[in-house]
This record gives sequence, C-alpha cells and structure tokens, in this order.
Amino acid sequence: MKFIDWAYNMMDNKKYKYSVFAVIFVIMAVIPLFSDNYILSVLWSALFYMLLALGLNIIVGYCGMCDLGYAAKFALGAYTTGVLIKSFGWNFWLTLPVSVIVSVIAAIIIGAPTLKLRSDYLAIVTLGFAEIVRITARNLEITGSATGIVGIARPKFFGLHLTQITHWYYVFLFLVILFIFVSNRIRNSRFGRALTYIREDEDAAQAMGVNTTLYKLYAYIIGAVLGGITGSFYAVRMAAISPGSFDFTQSANIMLAVILGGMGKIPGVIAGAAFFAIFPEVFRDVPIIGDMRMLFFGLLLIIVMITRPQGLWPERRKRER
Repeated sequence: MKFIDWAYNMMDNKKYKYSVFAVIFVIMAVIPLFSDNYILSVLWSALFYMLLALGLNIIVGYCGMCDLGYAAKFALGAYTTGVLIKSFGWNFWLTLPVSVIVSVIAAIIIGAPTLKLRSDYLAIVTLGFAEIVRITARNLEITGSATGIVGIARPKFFGLHLTQITHWYYVFLFLVILFIFVSNRIRNSRFGRALTYIREDEDAAQAMGVNTTLYKLYAYIIGAVLGGITGSFYAVRMAAISPGSFDFTQSANIMLAVILGGMGKIPGVIAGAAFFAIFPEVFRDVPIIGDMRMLFFGLLLIIVMITRPQGLWPERRKRER
C-alpha cells in the first residue's frame, strides 16, 4: 500500500500530475504495437468499465446518490443504437444524438419524481427502474426479445471500417480521455462544488441556498448521458446485445469499481475499474489458482476494503481523516 500512497502524493502534486497522466496515456497508446488480441481484449474491457465507472461516479462519487441500476442507462443507449441500425438502417454516428436524447428523457422521467428520496429508498427505485428496462427489452419484439439484437453493423470512421480489436481499443481509449476531461471540468466547476456540498450534507447545502433537487437531477442526467454513450459504442463493438448484459450483476460490478477505487476521485475510479477488469484475467491460466481466481479476487476485495475503507485512491480530505 506504500506504493499507492506514494503515487497518490505524486498525482496530487500539480508539478507532476499532468506529466504522469501524459506518460500513462503514451504507454497506453503504444501497447497495441506489442500486444496480441487477447491482451487488447482484456485492456478494452478495462477501458469499457472505466467509461461506465466515470459515468456512475458523477452520480455516486460527486453527488452521493446511491444508484443500483446504472446498467439501465447503459442499456438504453445500447438498445437505441441497436434498434436504429438493425431495424431502420441508420448510420451509427447519427444514432448517438438520439441515444443522448433518450438518456436525458429517461433520467428526467425517473429522476424528477424520485430524487427527493435518499439513501435506501433511492437505491430501491433505481434498482426497480433497471429491472423495468431489462424486462421490457426482454419482451418487446423490436428489441429481439430474450435473444436480443444480433448482427449490428459496425461503423466506418473516415473510410476506416472499425472491425478489429485494435480499432476499438483506440476508440475506447479516446472516450476515456474525453470522459476524464468532462469529469474534471465538472468537478472543478461551481456545479461540481454544489454536488460535493450535497454529498457531504444535503440539509446544510439546502440551507445555503443550493437547489438540491435540481442539482441532483442535473448530475443524474449527466451520468445517464455518459452511460448511454458508452452503451451505444458497446452495441456496435460487440455487434450484438441481449438483456442478460444489463442485469443487476452488471450494475453491481460498476458500483464496485467506483467504491473500490475511491468515490469522487477520478484516478481512483479508473484504478478501481482497471483492477476489477484485469485482475481476474491475470490468474486465468495459473494452475490451481486459475480455477478459483474469482474466490481469490473476492478475498482480495475484502482485504482491500478492510485496509483501505475509503478506496484505493480516496479524496485527500477523506484520506486524512
């Protein structure tokens, strides 16, 4: 854990912060030159969970709302893109604005009447919404029912047909950089500070004049939009989607990545998502351990949460408590 503390202090030093980020992304950019498809698939999975975790971090980490149904936001974007491409022949890039609009509408419908709720009550509502989305997708003909949507056409980008894992690795790496930029801008804005006040003490924030319900709704919408965009790219990357990809287990995995890394801290969320996606694969082919790798993974999670209850990379204020 001393290495994590050293890295934490290094990243908090503005003199080194951006240099470290630049080095990391340069390394990530050249990895495909020396890696096979399996390694790239594992890294793509890590990037995918980073996107989802960064989106959920707006809701959970910044604002302190408990969302146990984030897979629903992800599913809405995926199914919107899948249906428009498969059933109506749309170009993928034209489906993205529609996915954003659908995500905003869904966030308003579920958020406007329920975001006055707190803690367990909000968690139950979001979980119920996720189940409604999944069951609806499972029973509608246009969404392919239980089979899902198969044969979603992959897009082209300036004439380059995005079919190889290398292509999608770079696409998702770019999206991670974009999501980090958006998250950082939100965090350092007046809006982000208001979300922090709400997370720490909603009653005190309201007494200071913060419209807590409205700000929580904005955070919920932004998180839903990021999830919807991720879902759209996921649909064309996999070329097939089904209701089983958006169950409660998926929501729990995303929440786990945020909590494990450190809620509200961007490097922590990224570290948590990477740890969650990569660690089980590292020991897949190890004799004896490989068959029980998820057991060891669970035990390691318990150890991490006992030794670092605020996450691998918590906020400075939480770390100094």
